[in-house]
Amino acid sequence: MSASRARGAASDPGHGGRRRAWVELLAGRVRRQQLGPEGEPKVGESAVRLLRRHLNLGDLVLEVDGPPRKQLCLSRLIDYDGPGAHTDLSSSLIGSALRDQAAQLGVPAAVLSSQVVASGLVQVCEADAGPPPKVLMTPDQRKKLSSLFEIAQNLLAQSMFSRLSFCQELWKVQNSLLLEAVWRLHVQNIVSLQELLESHADSQAVVAWLSRDLRLLCEQTEAPCQHADVARAMLSDFVQMLVLRAFQKNVDVRGTVEPEWMTQVAVAVLERMLASALEALAAGIQEGSAAHKAVSCWFSVFSGHMYRSIISTESPKRFFCHTLTQILTHKPVLKVSDAVQMQREWSFARTPPLLSGLYRRLFVILSPEELVDCLQEVLETREVNWQHVLSCVSTLVICLPDAQQLVNGWVSRLLAHAFESCDLDSMVLAFLVARQAALEGPAAFPSYAAWFQAAFGSARGFHSCSKKALVFLFKFLSDLVPFEAPRYLQVHVLHPPLVPSKYRALLTDYVALARTRLADLKVSIENMGLYEDLSSAGDVTEPHRQTSQDVEKAIMVFEHTGKIPAAVLEASIFRRSYYLSHFLPALLTPRVLPRVPDSRAVLIESLRRAEKIPPSLYATYRQACSTVREKPEDAASRREVEPSCAEEPLGLLTTALRELRASVTDPPQHDALSAQMAVISEQLRSALGLSEDDSDVEGAPVQLSVRAPELRPWEQRVVDLLLTSFCQNLMAASSVAPPDRQGPWAAHFVRTLCRRRLLPALLSRLCQLLRHQGPSLSASHVVGLAALAVHLGESRSALPEVHVGPPTPARGLPVPELFDILLPCRTQESSALCLKFCTAAISYSLCKFSSQSRDILYSCLSPGLIKKFQFIVFRWFSEARDPPSWEDPASSPWRPLCLPSADWRRAALCLWKQRTSRELLQREGLRLTYRDWLQLELEIQPEVDSLSDTERRDFHQWAIHQHFLPAPSATGGCDGDLEVACATLVDVLMDFCQSSRSYDRSENSDLVVGGCTGNRDIFSRLQEMAADLEQGPAPLGHAAPRGHFLFGVFCRRLQALARGWDVASRLQRQRELLMCKRILLGLPPSVLVGSPRLEQLAAPDCDDFFHLVNSELRNFSYDGALTHDITAHFFRGLLNACSRSRDPSLAADLTLTACQTQCPLLLTSALLWWPHLEPELHHRWRRCSQSPLPTELRRLQEAQHFAASVLSPLAAPPAPGPAWLCAAALHFVIRRAGKESIRQELGQLDSQGEEAIGSLKALDVCAEVLGCLQRKRISWLPLFQLTEADAGLGRTLLRLAPDHQVRLLPVAFYSLLSYFDKDALLQEDAFLHVAVNMYLKLVGLFVAGETGAVWTPAHGGELQAQAGAGPGLSPDGPGRPALGGLRPGQPLLAQRAAVGTLTAALPVFSPGRPRKPDNKCSSFSAAVDTSVPKKELLRRGRGNAQMLTLLSVFKSPSLFPVRVLNTFGKTSTRRPALGISPGPGCVFGGRGAARAQHTGFLAAAGRECGL
Repeated sequence: MSASRARGAASDPGHGGRRRAWVELLAGRVRRQQLGPEGEPKVGESAVRLLRRHLNLGDLVLEVDGPPRKQLCLSRLIDYDGPGAHTDLSSSLIGSALRDQAAQLGVPAAVLSSQVVASGLVQVCEADAGPPPKVLMTPDQRKKLSSLFEIAQNLLAQSMFSRLSFCQELWKVQNSLLLEAVWRLHVQNIVSLQELLESHADSQAVVAWLSRDLRLLCEQTEAPCQHADVARAMLSDFVQMLVLRAFQKNVDVRGTVEPEWMTQVAVAVLERMLASALEALAAGIQEGSAAHKAVSCWFSVFSGHMYRSIISTESPKRFFCHTLTQILTHKPVLKVSDAVQMQREWSFARTPPLLSGLYRRLFVILSPEELVDCLQEVLETREVNWQHVLSCVSTLVICLPDAQQLVNGWVSRLLAHAFESCDLDSMVLAFLVARQAALEGPAAFPSYAAWFQAAFGSARGFHSCSKKALVFLFKFLSDLVPFEAPRYLQVHVLHPPLVPSKYRALLTDYVALARTRLADLKVSIENMGLYEDLSSAGDVTEPHRQTSQDVEKAIMVFEHTGKIPAAVLEASIFRRSYYLSHFLPALLTPRVLPRVPDSRAVLIESLRRAEKIPPSLYATYRQACSTVREKPEDAASRREVEPSCAEEPLGLLTTALRELRASVTDPPQHDALSAQMAVISEQLRSALGLSEDDSDVEGAPVQLSVRAPELRPWEQRVVDLLLTSFCQNLMAASSVAPPDRQGPWAAHFVRTLCRRRLLPALLSRLCQLLRHQGPSLSASHVVGLAALAVHLGESRSALPEVHVGPPTPARGLPVPELFDILLPCRTQESSALCLKFCTAAISYSLCKFSSQSRDILYSCLSPGLIKKFQFIVFRWFSEARDPPSWEDPASSPWRPLCLPSADWRRAALCLWKQRTSRELLQREGLRLTYRDWLQLELEIQPEVDSLSDTERRDFHQWAIHQHFLPAPSATGGCDGDLEVACATLVDVLMDFCQSSRSYDRSENSDLVVGGCTGNRDIFSRLQEMAADLEQGPAPLGHAAPRGHFLFGVFCRRLQALARGWDVASRLQRQRELLMCKRILLGLPPSVLVGSPRLEQLAAPDCDDFFHLVNSELRNFSYDGALTHDITAHFFRGLLNACSRSRDPSLAADLTLTACQTQCPLLLTSALLWWPHLEPELHHRWRRCSQSPLPTELRRLQEAQHFAASVLSPLAAPPAPGPAWLCAAALHFVIRRAGKESIRQELGQLDSQGEEAIGSLKALDVCAEVLGCLQRKRISWLPLFQLTEADAGLGRTLLRLAPDHQVRLLPVAFYSLLSYFDKDALLQEDAFLHVAVNMYLKLVGLFVAGETGAVWTPAHGGELQAQAGAGPGLSPDGPGRPALGGLRPGQPLLAQRAAVGTLTAALPVFSPGRPRKPDNKCSSFSAAVDTSVPKKELLRRGRGNAQMLTLLSVFKSPSLFPVRVLNTFGKTSTRRPALGISPGPGCVFGGRGAARAQHTGFLAAAGRECGL
């Protein structure tokens, strides 16, 4: 004030009338006065008074460094240097000034200091005041505030600062305070936020002020500015303080307890902030607006990292529970009826992203159980906002991995409580929750139809406990009807609850009500589509649109299965109205029919053949197709318009995938992956046009054609987009972090790809890429597809099986094993692709699941791929064949694979040497075994192999003799046993050649090498090992030598095949035998004939080969002989074995003599091929012995000469023995000569040749032979009485004919009867016995498919022996010869010769041919009569081809035994005495004359036999 008066005085014109300047005033005092001893204190006191009088404390505390001339240089008063000293001096001066001022005013210095600092703080905050309102400070303000805070801290240190007074002063000017200034007070420990807030008396004002400034802070935090970090730190500190004060519970009662007032303020602020954010969301804020930014910023405070500084986790949990409760109860204006009608609009994809993101953040802190408990508590105790509740349920189902089980349990508890206490609220909540979860698709929760059927469709349902529960259920469902969506009503009608019959009226009433409601909504149950989605609450599709979708879906299912879809067949029966009025007209839309029938045309034809299309409708369709003409320009315009309709959904899908990539490469956004995948799933459904449920159609597995996978263009575009996105995302994520730190995005992505509607297209495209376009794939594609295969293996339990076409197995395959088929190793290119894929897949899985259990790792990988990796590494890298060093490489091979120029060979070797990979490769089931190696090596094609012939042979030698042969059997080796190695090779070779894989390249390729040239080398290895075994040492001691291992392999494989007479079984067995024979032919002939020891005079061991011929090869022989190759191979082996014996002739004779009884088929085969065998046999015998041919070989030669002489004009020489051998030779000679009639040759034979005549077999002129026998009084009936029990010639002859021909003996018998006079037949004593037995066998062959005699024991035991496979030679009573007995005086040889007449000639009978003496036919199968309805056979359970053949036999007048019936002249009226009556299984007992003939014949036969 004195200064101002001085300035006024200086300027006052006053007494002089003018103003005087300071210079003039001081001019007179230029001379300095000298001070005395008392002058200095006076001057000091004057100076102090002057300073006190002119001091401004507010300006003093705000002094900051500036220009030198404007600075208050207190340092000039005293000589003191240094910035620290300067600060201390200033603080001391300010403190002194404040104390003096307080003393003058009479107030405490602390209060005055607080007022001065508060005033300075307000001045700093108001320095940049102006619209818009702010909460952050400028740099200049922060600089001034920093100086002020230094002074305040010094004052605090001197106890000259009152925090309470300071807070009170601040609240007086609270509207001028900046929130950053308040925060900095807290940070600088001047006044904490808690102290500041507690100092205000009005809590509402505090809440309003803080909430307003926090909203402004959120807006400015998201705004682009250079101080965003400061804003985030401010927000974090404020939220932490509020959460701690609002939700921390201090269990120490002796400590300072937080005041209730502060808790209320903190809770109120947090609630007000959340409420304002929820209101902004409800108002529909636009993205990018200030409100949207503010809401986004506030929701970010719920991230878990925000509360890391809080030691206890209880406070955040309570805060999150409180927040969830507030969300669920925010403005509960919607009713339950509104929720029922509108809940489909609240699915996860339609929930605002900010709200769903808030839910996800809450789910991070709260466990799933805590979430459900919180939801249940809120729903039971408060009014709720149903939109928020149901959107929270959707988010829960989508984002939590175990949500399905969790929600299922919650719903089950709600239903149990509802039915127990008839609680309507629990019932409503259960249905709403189940429906909301079902809206998220079958990958997240079962469809509503499946849930409803599981809950109420069985006797174990919640409603089945009592009538009260049933009434409660139907009352609830009836109350819902006015608000229900049509889909839910359709579910309830089509899948109604299971109701006991006595309460059926309850269900009937409800169904009637639901149908009425559907009628009001113009939705018809009868006109529902075949594939309508009953699980979603969407609008009902228009009938015409749904019908077109049904047609497309039916065609698609037909393409994959090749069968008429079950839904179409069911609709044709149970929903005939929709089928006839909607489905068929849409399917039969007239069009220009393609030249090659497409899937639509084939489906129409299949329906027509199944009589599912009315003939008139089909005729109209064909007529319309023949007249319709499509305009080219119209077709072109439609083709142009079709894709454009879906361009927008595809663009949205592309955008969603691009956003996913941003989330993948940003680790902080990993928590948003589930939400982004839900958006992608929604866009994918839109892009594919899926208005129906994409769950499994008819529960059928995925059908895939490996050779020619097909995709629709639009499906291929979508799948390519998804696969490209997956590969790019993987490469981008791998550039940031290894797979184990990339989050769950890949697993979520693959689960989205595994939708049942999309999975067939995905697998077809993978088949195209890997199997057909593999060499053109880049490194990133291979790595991405390998990772995709790993995650498909992770989800294998949720995926259906895949049925693939040839050349793969017909069984269903898990999806991971499909990659084993898609990645063959046949060529160098395919092996390189397989190595890349396997290396990438194994490396990715080892890195991705490194911290998880090994079982999870093993389940994600296909064992076939792991074995192929070992196989290729062994083949390509010689260093891999050395024992492993068990040293881990410095780095994982995964990172180099992600580089553009990946060195796959180096990566594969690096992976091979890793300890973890070696442990993986040694695991049981994943280790490459000897059998696995053989299977893979057989597929190699040498002409395009990466190894040369020499390298391949060296590799084979190493693999067999160094790696697998010495390895123990427990690890897939052979325990050093070369015989085991050979047997395994033969087994694998046969499996490979019999499999369809071996025919994948050439239809005319040699079966010996299985159609795959790669196995020629493997067969060479077999020959080498077999030779090694032959040269091995003989067994020690006198132990009986074992049979050759090959026959053991053949026997085991043949026993495993099904035995039967159907065509499929016979063809399969014939194919197996053909392979066995060709393997034998490729090995040394000594395999067939074991070598005798030199010290023993014994025949070579041929038992195994004899058994193979008699049990298997005989049934596929032709005309009583084997093929030339196997016959010649046997005799080569025989002579080789005999050459090593001490007596070659004796060894040969012993062997061939054994052949007569043990394997006569070899001898007849030698006779057939004798012109080709004789020169080679003579040459080989001369090389091993100088003696003439062995006796038995000469016998074959003599039989051949005898047969040739019969056809010569000269007289035939006597027949050598045995007679049946001569007869066989004669038969073959006549067949080679092409004779159609041998009547003249038969007449030339003298009485010595009768034996040969009787044993002539397999002639095309059997009637002439039998006629000759009859004229010479040699009975031919014993031919039909042969059994295996017969000793001698009977068994020999049965071993010459195949079993299926022996079974047809009854057909042969009745085919020949018409050639003989009835009186001559009746003169035979054994005729009726044989005729009745053959007739019963004929009936049994047709009725039961077997030839066993249907016979009851006769008196006296005469026919008892005929009850088996054929009649036996049983003794008769006196005066009656046995059925197979001798005539008095007839030579034994002649009788035995007579027995062999027809045994091998059975194929020549043609039951359907005209009756001519010289009629010939080469096969029995020509007599099939297809005029008999097959339904009759199927009705009687006899539907195979042989039964049809026999039925044609019975229908032929020349074959049916009517002539035999007529032989007796009349039909007896007496009841049959045989004990057999025509039953329902006999076709002759069905109707009319046939039945009478059958009965009469049996009766007459019984009387004639004396029964």
